[in-house]
Amino acid sequence: MLVIGTIKIRSYEKGLEFEDREFKGVLGEGRHWFIDPLNKTKVQVVSQRAPWLEHAELDAIVKSGALGDAATVIDLKDHQRALVWIDGRFDRILGAGLYVVWNSVKKIAVEVVDTDAELFEHKESNVITRSNGSAQFLDIFEIEEGHKGVLYRNGARIRRLEPGRYACWKNVAKVKVHFQDVREKVLDVSGQELMTSDKVTLRMNVVAAYRIKDVEKALDTVSDVEQSLYREVQLALRSEIGTRELDALLSDKYAVAQEMEAKIRERAALMGVELLSLGIKDIILPGDMKALLNQVIEARKASEANAIT
Repeated sequence: MLVIGTIKIRSYEKGLEFEDREFKGVLGEGRHWFIDPLNKTKVQVVSQRAPWLEHAELDAIVKSGALGDAATVIDLKDHQRALVWIDGRFDRILGAGLYVVWNSVKKIAVEVVDTDAELFEHKESNVITRSNGSAQFLDIFEIEEGHKGVLYRNGARIRRLEPGRYACWKNVAKVKVHFQDVREKVLDVSGQELMTSDKVTLRMNVVAAYRIKDVEKALDTVSDVEQSLYREVQLALRSEIGTRELDALLSDKYAVAQEMEAKIRERAALMGVELLSLGIKDIILPGDMKALLNQVIEARKASEANAIT
């Protein structure tokens, strides 16, 4: 029995013709007639108003070459991603795979990029990273003002990052960013119990101002900049106080602070830290020592008064 079929394709549609479940071709606008006595011919009508052609037999459709100029074929390898603009607006990021987008109804622009790059960088990166779905493909992070970052890729240090918004491709390499605060900080070293060379026990409070100058050196040298600097201040303090008598210490605290600062500055530079200043806030004596010093001062003043008289 002779079976004649007909199908109408509108201006914004395409027909995908299959015969015995094998792709045969693309039907354009118009009415199409076909003879199908065994009922093996099927035509699937798809709208080009939905720009993406999604089909289980997409690979066969593409390989046939029947799409011609009607569509753009995007074939992405494992190390590639595609940025797609539709009618001048960013639409999406595509991962590895095969895609087809119709050209006739909407204006399509496709940019293929390589994921081997250390960072994802693009003149429209702000638009791209803030779009829906970008988080599926990109790790996005920001470095705030007053901070710097150091980028590591597969364990190797790559580059320093200034304040700003950055992104890198997911599931491509092991990427890690270490952040460092490079603003001025104050380190308070309080309640340090020390002994002078003349065996007087006292407590001291010291304050130091510093900032991280070389972020790479700071990361490579020490695990915790603040703790390491705290230890250096402690050691310098014990070294300086242990070689001085109490009278010398009380009479010239400024000289003691200067000598400590010189020692610590050299050690801090090895950690990528710039020591800005160091000062002795307090020298706290035991109660009996305070009373004794007061007696000495009173006797001295009395002696001076007698001499004047």
